[in-house]
Amino acid sequence: MAPASPDALRVIILGGGIAGLTTALALTKFAPQGQVPKIDIYEIRPEPAVIGGAVNLTPNALRMLDYLGAYPIMRERDYGKIIDYLEVFDVYSGKLAESSFSGPDGKGIGNPPFKALRITRGDALKAVLAAVEAQENITMTCGKRTVKIDEQADKVTIHFDDGGSATGELLMGCDGIHSVTRLKHVEPERKATYSGVANAFGFAHVGKDFPVHFECTAINFAQRGMLLTSYYSSKMDSIYVGGLMQVEDVGSRDGWKSVGADAEKVRAQLLDRFGDSKIPCIVPLIEKAQDFFLWPVYTLTKHGKWCTDRVMLLGDAAHAMPPQGESTGIVFEDTVLFSRCLTRWLEKGRPGANLREPFAAYEALRKKRIEVAFDESKNVVSTVSDAGWFGHKVKTFVVPWFLWFTRGYREKHFVEDVTVSELNY
Repeated sequence: MAPASPDALRVIILGGGIAGLTTALALTKFAPQGQVPKIDIYEIRPEPAVIGGAVNLTPNALRMLDYLGAYPIMRERDYGKIIDYLEVFDVYSGKLAESSFSGPDGKGIGNPPFKALRITRGDALKAVLAAVEAQENITMTCGKRTVKIDEQADKVTIHFDDGGSATGELLMGCDGIHSVTRLKHVEPERKATYSGVANAFGFAHVGKDFPVHFECTAINFAQRGMLLTSYYSSKMDSIYVGGLMQVEDVGSRDGWKSVGADAEKVRAQLLDRFGDSKIPCIVPLIEKAQDFFLWPVYTLTKHGKWCTDRVMLLGDAAHAMPPQGESTGIVFEDTVLFSRCLTRWLEKGRPGANLREPFAAYEALRKKRIEVAFDESKNVVSTVSDAGWFGHKVKTFVVPWFLWFTRGYREKHFVEDVTVSELNY
């Protein structure tokens, strides 16, 4: 447990999702001795949202979660399913390639070695929440809607719709792609736009003996989208079924909620797109899947403003993009690298009247990496968009070559440890 220091930096975090919670943990973990910050998290929902699909936590993401104290909780509670390798299939012709997380000796990648973990967003959040609840310096309040942000030379105050307010020296906007922090303060004109693709997902409870074509997790390409099928618990009795596909914009967030609420319509869309699969288990998995959601993928422009003098955006609030294989890990990198830059500033004795110095150091570390990730995400959108017969054939030829060609690049990130990497600050 870490109590706040008497003259601690007062930090407000908007957003009680995984970005906000890991930011709180990182700020606590990396704080200089005697300078543990006082952190208050405010979440708009009445309680933390533990719904969502299943994400793949890569070795570098697990290394950071281990350092922050959340990964041991995941293992203790038996959350998720360890992944040795990811398989790639063409639904019409069979296996195309695979991407391994086992490393040279089968123990994982990096030092210490980690493989990957397929876990539901809900379970990942529960583990991070448990790690946060063990810290005395962190408090979390749900059901708080921010309506105004007032920044002054020495402080920043957020005002809630219930008439209350909170004041700190630093405000972290970890409130997602439709960030209030961004839209009401940092860069109001930078609004999220629909990417053209949506993720339709559910969970097929099939038992242990249901025959599948993959060992643990598979990406299945079709002419009109990509279907992810994966175990997400060690029991291996249920399979996550998620279709990333081109879907016409319905015009509003309420409209998406309405469309997504019609589970049978979502199922029909998946069957229409993947029902001609030659892989025997694909159609039964779609038919058996329950708890369907339709999740539109929104994105921000590649370049944008991340901060003011006392407010910083992290995660999707700053750089939301379509999923490109490491999206969750990128958020964890944000939190760790920012916290380390802030710690260096505190160790220097808080030079300057505001936080521009650590903000600039952080942006110098992150901007280039995020721009590369943005470019990678564009490839994902084009890969899952509708294609004709010839276009799909080209895709099945390019994907294995691309995985082979980029293997070294991916493993470079998997072995990276941003908890100790050079800051140049």
